[in-house]
Amino acid sequence: MNFTKQFACLSSLGITILATAILGGGNAEPILAQSLDNPSTQSNFPQRRRLGSTFSVNDNAQTSVSSLQATIGQVTSVDQLRDVQPTAWAYEALKSLVERYGCIVGYPDQTFRGDRALSRWEFAAGLNACMNVMERLIQENVAVLREDIDKLKLLAQQFEQELQAYNTRIGNLETRIAYLEDRQFSVTTKLTGDSIWVLSGVGGSEQADGPPDQPVQNGQVTVNFRQRINFNTSFSGEDNLLIRLQSANFFLARGGSNLTDFNFAATEEQGNVNINKMQYSFPVGDRARIWLAGNRITMDDIMDPLAPYTNSFTDGAVSFFGAIAPIYLPNDNSGPGAGFSYSFTDDLSLGGFYSAGKGFSPNQSEGLFNGQFGVGAQLNYVPAANTGVAFSYLHNYIPQGQYDSFSALGYTGLANTDNPFDDAASSTNHYAVIWTWQLADWFSLEGWGMYSDATAKSGDRQRDTADIWNWKVSLAFPDLGKEGNVGVVSVGQPPYASFISNNNNVPDITPATTDAPWFVETFYLYQFNDNISLTPAFWIGINPANGRDPLWVAALRTSFKF
Repeated sequence: MNFTKQFACLSSLGITILATAILGGGNAEPILAQSLDNPSTQSNFPQRRRLGSTFSVNDNAQTSVSSLQATIGQVTSVDQLRDVQPTAWAYEALKSLVERYGCIVGYPDQTFRGDRALSRWEFAAGLNACMNVMERLIQENVAVLREDIDKLKLLAQQFEQELQAYNTRIGNLETRIAYLEDRQFSVTTKLTGDSIWVLSGVGGSEQADGPPDQPVQNGQVTVNFRQRINFNTSFSGEDNLLIRLQSANFFLARGGSNLTDFNFAATEEQGNVNINKMQYSFPVGDRARIWLAGNRITMDDIMDPLAPYTNSFTDGAVSFFGAIAPIYLPNDNSGPGAGFSYSFTDDLSLGGFYSAGKGFSPNQSEGLFNGQFGVGAQLNYVPAANTGVAFSYLHNYIPQGQYDSFSALGYTGLANTDNPFDDAASSTNHYAVIWTWQLADWFSLEGWGMYSDATAKSGDRQRDTADIWNWKVSLAFPDLGKEGNVGVVSVGQPPYASFISNNNNVPDITPATTDAPWFVETFYLYQFNDNISLTPAFWIGINPANGRDPLWVAALRTSFKF
């Protein structure tokens, strides 16, 4: 084939950088082509396919154009090419390539290498590229020279065999890529974790439990820790198997009150590592998801607890009560369970769960359906980031004599809410309205209001009832002093039993609360970087029991996340 004739046809069109000779073009009158659907512009164009901006040619090609494409870049001016001088015989043709069609690329070292040999496969690949450019210009109603269209038709006819082979190759590659993308996922396990260290001390004039006027028994300054490692494994890219290991050495209820506990407290014996959580979740369709738990499941595993600035163990509140609504905590135990979520819209979702605290035990008053259990549901409406409201319900049951393992309110309030009926079996219905409102970039509100009604189910206290209340409001100041930092002030009333009946006049029962408790906490999260933070905190519990003086806690938390 006469290559000089072919390149002459390409001179004004400027088809490709792969030509070794490009001749000057004519000055044909431009026309405005409407579309490739127009028979006058389409009839001689073979069908072709795109694969991004790279080329792939026949395996027998002298040089792989796809490998060349990885090393060359688009040129916006012919003057960028160091080895093309204005006196070069092809200078005007190269200039036309850039100015009229942008159909030229150069090497990273800003050279054109016009003396390099060219194979028919490479020429076909370059021709296809410029045909794509022409097609785009025609579709966009850009003026195109009729002479250029005619030359392009002629070249398309002469290189029809190569273009068809090129198309076939591209099609095969697209099929292979689609196949690989569809099957590229492999079973993957991601390891994350955190390490929390806290320096703290408890103070006050008297112990909240035991005889009156007794000095605080366990308020010494201590350093405690909690370490967690999470293994998240996916088998399909959409499911997740979570296995969490934990080790900790905290002491609970210092000063005789739950109000001194930490958000992240745990009681494993020092040096022991336990499986703290084991869950598997997977989607059902586009809007639903199922959770199965062999160890530990709570509502906040499934639904957003709407506490963006206080809930996190590492970055949120340091106190236990100040972190999260107590409705999430009565079933925070090592029992198995299951849950689901369903999104009606992007803003509205519903979740539910069931948990059996001793579902792993075959003993009497234990097991999956005959022991402690909780069943709950929550409806979330979250129209914007950090802004939303939730309505949450939980029913939980505790068998007689199992209050050493379970609490009606999850150990977040006064002692009369843990065990209101003196070890009698009880069932409790909890109702909570939970909300968060980001008023500005620098200010947010969050909190909840909650009511619980408990009923005794056994022994002398059968059919006795209790009314339990709690609420909290937190004022958060994101990016206070530095981006990523947060300052928070929280005020509320921890769970307290305002009324406990005694229908059978049983002596020495747990009394109702006569002096309502109050809780105030302030903390400041200082982020050294994305992985390390320091949080000084101080909180006070007023009326931690009837007639008892306040207890206070000062703490310094250091968090490491990885």
